[in-house]
Amino acid sequence: MLHDSDLVSIQEVRAKVEQAYAAFQQLRTFSQEQLDAIVEAMGAAGRAHARRLAELAVEETSYGNVKDKIAKNLLNADLLPRTIRGMKTVGVLREAPEQKIVEIGVPVGVVAAILPTTNPTSTAIYKTIISLKAGNSVVVSPHPRAKRCTCETVAVLYEAARKAGAPEGSIQCVQNATIEGTDALMRHPRTGVILATGGHGIVKAAYSSGKPAYGVGPGNVPVLLDESADLAAAVAKTVEGKSFDYGTVCSSEQTLVVLEKQKAAVLEALKANRAFLCNAKQTETLGKLLIAPNWRINPNCVGQAPGKLAQMAGFSVPENTSILVVEIGGVGKKHPLSMEKLSPVLSLLAVKDWEEQVRSCQAILKFGGLGHTCVIHSKNDAHTREYGIRMPAFRVLVNTPAPQGSTGITTGVFPAMTLGCGAMAGNITSDNVGPQHLVNIKRLAYVVRTVEEAFPDSQATGVVAASPVSAAVEKFLAQRGFEAGPAPARSASSNTAAVVDRFLAKKGAGSTAAAAASCACPAPASPAPVAEKPAVKIVDFVCEADVRAAMQAGQKIFIGAKTIVTPAARELAGQHDILVLAQRS
Repeated sequence: MLHDSDLVSIQEVRAKVEQAYAAFQQLRTFSQEQLDAIVEAMGAAGRAHARRLAELAVEETSYGNVKDKIAKNLLNADLLPRTIRGMKTVGVLREAPEQKIVEIGVPVGVVAAILPTTNPTSTAIYKTIISLKAGNSVVVSPHPRAKRCTCETVAVLYEAARKAGAPEGSIQCVQNATIEGTDALMRHPRTGVILATGGHGIVKAAYSSGKPAYGVGPGNVPVLLDESADLAAAVAKTVEGKSFDYGTVCSSEQTLVVLEKQKAAVLEALKANRAFLCNAKQTETLGKLLIAPNWRINPNCVGQAPGKLAQMAGFSVPENTSILVVEIGGVGKKHPLSMEKLSPVLSLLAVKDWEEQVRSCQAILKFGGLGHTCVIHSKNDAHTREYGIRMPAFRVLVNTPAPQGSTGITTGVFPAMTLGCGAMAGNITSDNVGPQHLVNIKRLAYVVRTVEEAFPDSQATGVVAASPVSAAVEKFLAQRGFEAGPAPARSASSNTAAVVDRFLAKKGAGSTAAAAASCACPAPASPAPVAEKPAVKIVDFVCEADVRAAMQAGQKIFIGAKTIVTPAARELAGQHDILVLAQRS
C-alpha cells in the first residue's frame, strides 16, 4: 500500500482519467437530446442541494458566507442550464448553403477541471455542467483545503447524471488532491483540455502543461464614478458587489475612483451603506495584515467578514459593517492597497478630473488585473463608450455590481465562473468560458468553384505562379539586361522553357527547338549508326568554388529544378555563362 501522499494522488489521477476516457468513448456517441437530459438532471440536483453545499463550503474553508455562496451555486445550477438550453454542441451545428459548408461539433475528450478554494462548490457545478453539455467527461481536482465540499458536490451531480443516462465514470473527483497529482492530471496523455481556476501558479502550470488550456488571470477591478452618475445608487451597488461573499469573487470591486469634488458626498453615501471608513493608522495596519512583503495576499484574510478583519488588524467596527474602506493616494507598489485584496476591503482614490480617473483605472488594471474586469457608473454614454474603448479589460460593466455583472447574473454576458482575460494577460480567450469552448468544429466542405474560377484575374492575364527554376532564370535574364515579357498560361515546366526561349530569341538563336535544330549535325550520305549522346550529370549543389573550378577547366555546370545554388555562385556563374539548366533523364 502506498503511503506517500503525492504518489497516492498521482495513482488515483491516472486511474480516474482512464475511467473518464472510457466513459468519453460512449459520451461522444450521445445525441444532443441525451446530453441535454443529463444537464437538466444535474441542474436540478444542484438547485436542490444549493444550501447544503454552500454550508459545507463555508464550514470547510471559512471563506465567504452561506447566503452568497447559495447565490453562486444557483447561478450555475439554475441560470447556466437555462442559458444553454437549446444550444447545439454536438452533431450538425450549422449549415451555410451559400458556402456549401456544414459545421459539426466534436467533443474534446476528458476535461481536467482545476478548482479554487474560494468558490469550491459553484465552480464544480459550473465546470461539470459545461463539460457534459459539450459531450465530454470530466475529472475534477479540488483545492486541498476544499476537497470535502467539492467532492460532495461532484457526487451529487454524478448521481443525477447517472440516473439520466450518463456512462459510468463520466464525472470523477480526485479524493487525494495534491499539487503533484494535479500536475499529473493536466499532463496525462488522455486529458483533452484543462479548465484552470486559481492563483497565478496553477494557471501558469496549466498553460505550461503542453495541453490546450483555459486559465484566467487575477482581477483588480477599478470602478469609475462618473460625475453624471446617480451617486447614491452607484455607491450602493459598489458596496453590494464588494461585500458579495466577502470579496472572494475575482471580479469584485477593488478601488473606487472618484473626483475630488465628489469625495465628501461619496464618503457620506458609503457610511449610509454601513461601510466603515478606516483612519490613516487603521489603513496602515490593515494594509500590513492583508498584503505580505512578497506582494502575496495573506490567505488568512481571504473571504473574512469585515468585523473579523478589523479584529485581526487590532481595531473594532460595528457589528453590521458591510465593508471596510481605505483611502489611498495613488496606484502601484508605493500603494499596496491598490492591488487585489480578495476580501471586503474597498480602496478609495480621489483625483482631479475625468482624464485622471480614466488613467488611474488603467493603472489599476495594469497593477494586477490586466484583461479582466472594470466598472463605470455613468449616465453619460459618450464617457461610458470612451471608458470601454480605453480600458485594458474585456468585461466593462455599466451601472452594476461587479461580481454579479461579470458572471452574468445582472448582465447579458454568458453565465460563467471562468472569465478569460485575453492575450494581454496570457490567456487563450477573453470570453466567459462555456460549452462552446469545449468542442472542436469539423467542417464538411463541398466544392463551389474550380481553381481557374478562384483566380479569375490570373487566368485573364495568363499569369501563373512561377516555379523556383523559372523564377531563377527570370532573375538571371534581368541581371543580363533582358526584359521578361508576358508568357501564356502553362505549367511550371513549360513556363521555364518559355523563359529560356525568350533568352535565346534575344541572343538571335530562335527558340529552344530551333536552337536544337541548328546545332544538329548534317545527316550522312548513307545511313550510319548514331552514337548515343552522353548522359549529362546534374549536380545537387553549387557554391562559388564550384563555379571558379568550372571556369578554370572551361566547363559548364548542369543544374536541375532541385539544385541548390548559393547566391554568390549564381552571380559569378551569370557573369561567365557557366550554369546550364538541364532535365534529368
